[in-house]
Amino acid sequence: MADTPAPPGTPDNPVLITDPRVMRALAHPARIAIWTHLGLRGPATATECASVAGLSPSACSYHLRALARYGFVEEDPDSAADGRRRPWRARVLGFSIQNVTDDPVADAASRFLVETVRASMDQTRARYLSRKSEYPVSWQRAVGEYGDVAHVTPAELDELRQKISDVISTYRRLEPAERPDGALPVLLWLDMFPFFGPEEAR
Repeated sequence: MADTPAPPGTPDNPVLITDPRVMRALAHPARIAIWTHLGLRGPATATECASVAGLSPSACSYHLRALARYGFVEEDPDSAADGRRRPWRARVLGFSIQNVTDDPVADAASRFLVETVRASMDQTRARYLSRKSEYPVSWQRAVGEYGDVAHVTPAELDELRQKISDVISTYRRLEPAERPDGALPVLLWLDMFPFFGPEEAR
């Protein structure tokens, strides 16, 4: 029997974003920070997200509503401890912004979103390096970069990406109950870019 497909919007079945308006809406450092926080830490209020995004609660509420408008987050009244709290949760946990069309507007929007996400990843790396000596030695030994090269066809590269994704998925554990003691969130960012020029691929 075939495996049941992962629900849309999960990391194993990411939502494909093609609308430039959605790309531009998400391409904001505060919105990326808020969405990431809700995905990793679970439901939170605008006040609780404010320190993560470096904003006031009212500004954070504005960005939460913008994310909700495009379906990335939603209010989560079931997790409210009382009637005064208004928690939000991530509705989409995975998205893809692959753009191989000839539409310059979509191309510019997707590039802007990729650069915004990458900048957020770079901030995470810089934050760790600035406080590296404060981390336990076991974590200092475990984290870091790894670089390599592969000589592959486009089909093989797609296959390699899927294999890596399959391995990572066993450690994702977005549900707290799935995590062993001592498990903490670690950023994994994989680059796959050509060493060759476009003329070599023709």
